[in-house]
Amino acid sequence: MRIGYEVGKRYRIIRSLGEGGMANVYEAEDLVQKRRVTLKMLRLDLQDDPRAVERFHKEANSLTKLDNPHIVQIYDFGNDHGVPYLIMEYVKGTDLKTYLKEHYPLSCEKVVDIMEQILSAVESAHRIGIIHRDLKPQNILIDNYGKVKVTDFGISIAAMESATITKTNTMIGSVHYISPEQARGSIITKQSDIYSLGIILFELLTGKVPFEGQTAVSIAVKHYRDNLPSARKINPQVPQALENVILHATAKNLKDRYPDAETMARDLKTALLPVRKNEPKWEVPTEDDAETKTLVIPSAESSKQRPATGSRKTKKAKKQKKKRIYRRHPIAFLIGTLGVIVVITILLMSLKVQVPDLRGMSVREAQEVLLSNNLKLGKKRYEYSNSYLKGQTISSDPARETTVNRNSKINIVISKGPLKTKFGSYIGQNFDQVRKKLKAKGVLVDKETTYSNKYPTGQIVSQSIDPSMKVSLYQLSVTFTVSEGVQTFKIRDLTGYTQKSVIDYAQEHNITIIFEQQYSNTVPKGQVISQDPKANTTVKAGSQVIITLSLGPNNNSENGNNNSETSQS
Repeated sequence: MRIGYEVGKRYRIIRSLGEGGMANVYEAEDLVQKRRVTLKMLRLDLQDDPRAVERFHKEANSLTKLDNPHIVQIYDFGNDHGVPYLIMEYVKGTDLKTYLKEHYPLSCEKVVDIMEQILSAVESAHRIGIIHRDLKPQNILIDNYGKVKVTDFGISIAAMESATITKTNTMIGSVHYISPEQARGSIITKQSDIYSLGIILFELLTGKVPFEGQTAVSIAVKHYRDNLPSARKINPQVPQALENVILHATAKNLKDRYPDAETMARDLKTALLPVRKNEPKWEVPTEDDAETKTLVIPSAESSKQRPATGSRKTKKAKKQKKKRIYRRHPIAFLIGTLGVIVVITILLMSLKVQVPDLRGMSVREAQEVLLSNNLKLGKKRYEYSNSYLKGQTISSDPARETTVNRNSKINIVISKGPLKTKFGSYIGQNFDQVRKKLKAKGVLVDKETTYSNKYPTGQIVSQSIDPSMKVSLYQLSVTFTVSEGVQTFKIRDLTGYTQKSVIDYAQEHNITIIFEQQYSNTVPKGQVISQDPKANTTVKAGSQVIITLSLGPNNNSENGNNNSETSQS
């Protein structure tokens, strides 16, 4: 797209900011708001590719739902001669990849500050069920003041109904930051973003990515097969507690990885505190890490040696012997009893599991996650939702993080998407009242004005959405054209105008002209002698104005009197 071209007759291209696999990005000027913006346009060769167009629209939809100071804000989206475009806030700075190259090495304090801002953005997206899936330094912007903004939600899993996109063996996203489950074409959850964040943290601290290879496939294999290199060996300034955050975020098994961005952020926040200075290296938990109680189980041989039955005297003697032991050694008895209780508690606890966070997942994904946690999918209930798109899980019963028995059935609520209703006609209604009513339902209301002879000031003249169209009101954008009443203006001094010039002026200002003619010795024939109302008088559109045109001198008049004629235009 050439410099100076006006996209949508509003956004003038200033310069190119870069070209991607799907879109071209430009710095542009918003001619209406008088501000710099970032313009993202689908590449011309992809405008007939339905998957590319769908992904582009998905990014627009994702961004409109996100509200966080560390996520690039979307201002507008539309089509220019059939080519989709996005208008986003302009971040004066650079991407994190370039920033790292120019400023490495970064202090640990600076790295933590950057990561906390990124985590804030990711946590906000996860909260409404959006998984980014392509987190990498190139998709993170940092301005000249150190403020971080996450962008490019083009392949986020906002639309769970697109199962072919979320569940394939195609590795979507940059391979250097891809999670093991993405690399295997397996289930993708919020923890996939956590893994990518761990890789970004590694790179910020070491200046390099952990895995390299000659092909994308070879790098992807390393993500789910090889252990991560030690960040501390590459950069000795990294404290163990900070490296532990990397290890915890990039655990191969989802059960060992941070469950969410909030948990990772909490751990990162304290990583540089003195209290964690001597923290040991974090290791992946194993079954043996739990406190072990040894149970002595009689062998089959010893069981055979024990008499099957005994006399009453023998049993009585044994009971009396036990009583004597317990009286002499009460502490030993107490310890033994506590040991039995601990063992039973451990056995019972091993039969308990926590309900995972299923929000934002499709039914199939929720079922797979439940099975991996030794749980079963129970009943499904459907309801409308403004926060979750059609097919996404809204909540579970029992709720997330509730402890339940293994193999319990977990009921889930699935989104039917936003409720759609006919928009209706608001023409002739008071704009302020309509705006208040619609804003309460989540509608974004814009206003344009026009003069109207039909509708009084403040009433709606027209609307951008057809009244019969079925729409979801939540975050819907509508523009109403509102009456400013009848147009008034100060009439110009028309003396000296020709009849044609007067007619042109009348059409321009929507006034009715009544022509009268009169002889004049001073005003040339065909020009205006006088007008009523006089010049600079305020009149309304549609008003009548009487114009007197000159007939020239009356050479046939004996007494000098002028005759006049009247006509209307």
